[in-house]
Amino acid sequence: MTTMRLAHDDDLTTRFARDAVPAIDGLYRHAFTLTRNHADAEDLLQDTAARAYASFGSFQRGTNLSGWLYRIMVNTHRNNYRRQQHRPTLWLTDEFSDPQLLTHARRTAGPGSAEDEVLARAGDQRVAAAMRGLPATYRTAVYHADVEGRTYKEIAALTEVPLGTVMSRVHRGRIRLRRALAERAAA
Repeated sequence: MTTMRLAHDDDLTTRFARDAVPAIDGLYRHAFTLTRNHADAEDLLQDTAARAYASFGSFQRGTNLSGWLYRIMVNTHRNNYRRQQHRPTLWLTDEFSDPQLLTHARRTAGPGSAEDEVLARAGDQRVAAAMRGLPATYRTAVYHADVEGRTYKEIAALTEVPLGTVMSRVHRGRIRLRRALAERAAA
């Protein structure tokens, strides 16, 4: 059984080297069109070759090999692009700004001083009143997102509500809160 599997793997490797590798080399122009960068195009081709090799056993002989490889390349590029969009933006700088330092301090600091705790809890009574005026579902979502600083995913787990619903409630709650505060400011 093991000998048969190895022979089958050798056959796939031979076919891949004979048929797919020349076709992958011909996709460079398309990879460059997608990435607009020579190094990124080469990386994309390498990722495409790795994915194509891993799934070459599912390729059906007699179908369009170049089209199959092109689709793998486009899907790989899309996945890489989406993954990159979810990464935080890196800003290389010689100095740190005040907001960056404040954000870092909030993440790493333990409990603050007693004065900081009292000021944080006191807040603006107009904001507290406007928050109390929101429907309970919006109030809960906005409170967890903006006061406690939780992510949408955390709020969804905490409230046992779907992620999209949490996002919608936070958005709509913020709009209602803004309107209520604007009306209070106008009065």
